[in-house]
Amino acid sequence: MRFARSAVLAAVFVCAACGLVYELALVTLGSYLIGDTAGQASIVLGVMVFAMGIGALAAKPLQSRAAVSFAVIEMALALLGGISVLALYAAFAWLDLYAPALVATAFVLGALIGAEIPLLMVLLQRIREQSPGSAVADLFAADYVGALLGGLAFPFLLLPVFGQLRGALVVGAVNAVAGTALVFTLFRRDLSRRSRAGLTAGAVAVGLLLGYAFVVAHDFEVTARQQLYRDPVVHAERSRYQEIVLTKSVGSTDLRLYLNGDLQFSSVDEYRYHEALVHPALAGPRTDLLVLGAGDGLAVREALRYPDVRSVTVVELDPAVVELARTWPALRALNGGAFDDPRVRLVHEDAFAWLRDAPSRFDAVIVDLPDPDETATAKLYSVEFYTLLHNVLAPGARMVVQAGSPYFAPRSFWCIEASLREAGFTTAPYHVDVPSFGDWGFVLAGASPTLPADVPPLRFLTPDVLRAAAVFPPDRGRVAVEPSTLLHPRVLEYARQEWRNY
Repeated sequence: MRFARSAVLAAVFVCAACGLVYELALVTLGSYLIGDTAGQASIVLGVMVFAMGIGALAAKPLQSRAAVSFAVIEMALALLGGISVLALYAAFAWLDLYAPALVATAFVLGALIGAEIPLLMVLLQRIREQSPGSAVADLFAADYVGALLGGLAFPFLLLPVFGQLRGALVVGAVNAVAGTALVFTLFRRDLSRRSRAGLTAGAVAVGLLLGYAFVVAHDFEVTARQQLYRDPVVHAERSRYQEIVLTKSVGSTDLRLYLNGDLQFSSVDEYRYHEALVHPALAGPRTDLLVLGAGDGLAVREALRYPDVRSVTVVELDPAVVELARTWPALRALNGGAFDDPRVRLVHEDAFAWLRDAPSRFDAVIVDLPDPDETATAKLYSVEFYTLLHNVLAPGARMVVQAGSPYFAPRSFWCIEASLREAGFTTAPYHVDVPSFGDWGFVLAGASPTLPADVPPLRFLTPDVLRAAAVFPPDRGRVAVEPSTLLHPRVLEYARQEWRNY
């Protein structure tokens, strides 16, 4: 009897771990594809918790046949939870139905998870009846500890070892085994011959479907990913922080880098962006430079063109991006092997955290970070972040920030400028045309945009072009917006609203 109770509680433990993994898988997929981590988490958790209540109520009529009902629910949950990431990725890539598919999937998963506990309670009491309070305490203790296991296993085991698609499928298989094994061992006598045959056939079918999905998961991911990009994908990887994709057009030299689906550069016109970003910031002192972001090495390439630059410290969160820039032949050729220059020092840390304890002061700072359209990057455009930058600026230092498009996202652009002013900087905004991006803007802090007297030969930027870049026509003029802070990331709100239709 003690073994039987322990087996039921072990099943509760495993099912709880699997259920939490399904939730985390949906949230993580949404953050990768949509970028709105807080919004995705709110939708998934809210819908699933609501559906769990519905599922618990719906399980009432099933209690008379608790064993067979539990087995059916576990097989359905294993199949749907296992293929949920795959199905949602397909909905995103081919059908443009991600949001409704996410809500529907979260609801069905939540309902099935909610039906587990009442049925497990019946099975537990069937072994040895005890007071309701004690039974609930045992059941929920196993449930909560199992949830802890699932919460830790997802980011530290499943994602690194199996990835998103296969990780969910592995958990689905574990879920199916735990549910059916419990019923077929401890409660076999509660099953009719017909029920045993049906459950056996169902378990085999679920196992075969999950196994087949596991085998084809890689090919499916490659095909679905290609659907999202115009040009052929020549490299793709999922790092600890983001999805990294390189594409190369057929019949031309257009190499493009995407991070979480956002274009970082096109080799056809990246020189326009990087010349406008780097050289105005180096018109003053430039012995020791700090570059935040720019893991592709292209901004570093421009900075290293000045022989009097003694050191360039690059703070880039994701070492996978730097490794790609160092080793992928076409990208290495584009950045001129910048990261192998002895003047370059690499730091793989979060820029915000690194600035709090930065050991040095710099003559110029180049801030080339991903756009503030995700929760994780919005803090890097806050008043607090820019205030920290004061600590690393030497007297007379210049700083430049890439600030997005003043045409497509004017409120975002001017919010970044307002945040810099709120942090105590004098600002000089300017913008240039980068065909792959459109009209793109920057904010120079500490001086007016000028080129160094000894500027090396440039393909795009001239003194006249830079003077014109500081002029904004009426339809791209200053917008009155509030600065962005950690507790009120206005730039994130603006970016999501303005880029929604592009």
